[in-house]
Amino acid sequence: MKDEKIDVNETKATDSNYLSARESHKISRENRRITDQFEKQNKRKNVPESEYTTKMKNPANVVEFDNLHTYFYTDVGVVKAVDGVTFDVPFGKTVGIVGESGCGKSVTSLSLMKLVQRPQGQIVEGEIRFDAGDKVYDIAKTPIEEMYNIRGNMISMIFQEPMTSLNPVFKIGTQIDEVITLHSLDLFHEEMKAAEKSVSNVKPSKESKLMIKARTLEMLDLVGIADSEKVYRMYPHELSGGMRQRVMIAMAIACNPKLIIADEPTTALDVTIQAQILEILMELKDKINSSIMLITHDLGVIAGMADYVVVMYAGRVVEKGTVFEVFKDPAHPYTIGLMAARPGINKEVERLYSIPGKVPNPIDMPNYCYFRDRCEKRIAACDGEYPMEIKLSPTHSVACYLYTEEEYRND
Repeated sequence: MKDEKIDVNETKATDSNYLSARESHKISRENRRITDQFEKQNKRKNVPESEYTTKMKNPANVVEFDNLHTYFYTDVGVVKAVDGVTFDVPFGKTVGIVGESGCGKSVTSLSLMKLVQRPQGQIVEGEIRFDAGDKVYDIAKTPIEEMYNIRGNMISMIFQEPMTSLNPVFKIGTQIDEVITLHSLDLFHEEMKAAEKSVSNVKPSKESKLMIKARTLEMLDLVGIADSEKVYRMYPHELSGGMRQRVMIAMAIACNPKLIIADEPTTALDVTIQAQILEILMELKDKINSSIMLITHDLGVIAGMADYVVVMYAGRVVEKGTVFEVFKDPAHPYTIGLMAARPGINKEVERLYSIPGKVPNPIDMPNYCYFRDRCEKRIAACDGEYPMEIKLSPTHSVACYLYTEEEYRND
């Protein structure tokens, strides 16, 4: 790709953002070679357990992201969607992940579920340690066939858009029943033995089907759906957005997972329904003793629900800490900008604050602070390499050169 700046009046063929067919073909060929290697590794059969099991650095955590890199190999270059993310999710706690669109929040959660769109999307480096109780998995190295036992069972996800997440051609009850059938195998142990432990061949008996339906109705009642028997027989299009989101939550908690990933669970819902959905999530977390990874743009939701906050920008973590630390004393200029952009009840302004500039192109990112060109507190040191993580307290850290300057600390 050409780096020189070209006059806007010149032809498109000389535009710095333009790729010739030859250049695009060369990039595609190289990307195909790289992704083929990853796919060969992913599709291996009978992988020894020792290759994908590990130990937690801290036994108090259910998940540990350690230097995670998830890239997308596109025809115009490599998009570093997640570029060295490190943070923990403790047992029984809620960790909120915030940042503007495109910062890597959802890709981080999809990497944990190993649902990144392949072959273009690949986990290229780092570890995702998950404590399943009897063993600890390194999700980044766990084979796909083993992930079937983890997804929906030990880790579940409430997807971003309830209007499109449910299958429109199947009834609500059928869709929740399927989750329980696939993962709660103890409900029909004898059928499993008869099917030679192949889930796809399992045909539950009449008694097992009744047990599965009872479990589904219990889940629908748990998420606050009044007439669960009626909703069980309905199709998704017959329900409102709030009701569909409740169904998605019921599906997510059906197998009592250790971790619930809520990817913007209140998107496109009105404020009243948002409050109800969030309240349900918090109550269920305590009832089934699980942890929550909450992805959202809403800092108010984070303040009310989360125990810890992770602030992401352009694929990296720029600040993390407890809710009290980050909200009381935000350290990174980006976090400070997010706080300033919130509308306040007790302040009157002519125009809401917005962070100047825009997020850099995720292809060929520079080796300096990604927020540098938008930062109002930029100093000379910011022209150097990407800043290291600085510990402000045992639980509060920030990636910013301001906190390596003695003059700033003395102010």
